[in-house]
Amino acid sequence: MPGTVRPGGRTARTRAAVRDAVLTGLVEHGYPGLTVEYVAERSGVHKTTLYRRWGGVEGMLADALDLAGEDTWTPPDTGSLDGDLRALAQEILDTFTDPGTAAAPAAFIAAAFQSDRAAQALRGFYDERFRRCAPLVARAADRGEVPAGTDPGALARAVSAPLFLRLFITREPVDTAAADQAAAAALAAARAGVYAATPDTTDGRTA
Repeated sequence: MPGTVRPGGRTARTRAAVRDAVLTGLVEHGYPGLTVEYVAERSGVHKTTLYRRWGGVEGMLADALDLAGEDTWTPPDTGSLDGDLRALAQEILDTFTDPGTAAAPAAFIAAAFQSDRAAQALRGFYDERFRRCAPLVARAADRGEVPAGTDPGALARAVSAPLFLRLFITREPVDTAAADQAAAAALAAARAGVYAATPDTTDGRTA
């Protein structure tokens, strides 16, 4: 989940300290082993404050994801949709395979299978990521690479889905070739208009 969180005052520092403690706890103990006591000790924030502000572990976990979504991440801008999608796929690959970054986002995803609140927060995080892909698609449409009205979220999901399948479902090895293949497949579908809105589309469904 790359990006830089914007700085703030004391409240922001407290949130960041709690977020870091939650991340560390998820990595070290998993969601079932994450406790308010652990977060309090790790973050230096009193348990009373944690309960008052977050209500418990689920609230802290959801807020940690909300805070991650407040970063400065922007999608690639390489000058072509092919380059952008390849860069996006590589970014996903790096995030979930680099030993320095992989543990925390993978732990968040695992927690989403065990907590409805975590799942809701994770959906919100990725909805925001997909929303930020709108300029990438708009530039591609302006260059004539994809039809106008191409759905940024659908395109971003198409790039990431094959990678997430390998990473979290089949547990197959994932490399740059797999990332490039996912990007190329999404590009071909986008050029064919698969992700473009049609006159028959109503309430997000195609007749």
